Amino acid sequence: MIELTEQQRQELTAPEPVAIDPLTQETYVLVRKETYERLKALLALDDYDPDEGAAYINEVMAQDDAKDPYLESYQQYGKQA
Repeated sequence: MIELTEQQRQELTAPEPVAIDPLTQETYVLVRKETYERLKALLALDDYDPDEGAAYINEVMAQDDAKDPYLESYQQYGKQA
């Protein structure tokens, strides 16, 4: 385990914190342990439940829709008056 420097701690406040390995130039996206555990559980194919994945997608989409001031106009697009 490594301890974070102040610069690394500040990077973690970004929406998608990244780290670059200076030797390989590989880029890593940093996530909190709790987030990693949720992702790891979702990606485990031996007990994959499509309904659980769909529920998460619906939750995220509902949150996104709630913040979209143009949602109503999208929903009316293509409908005949």
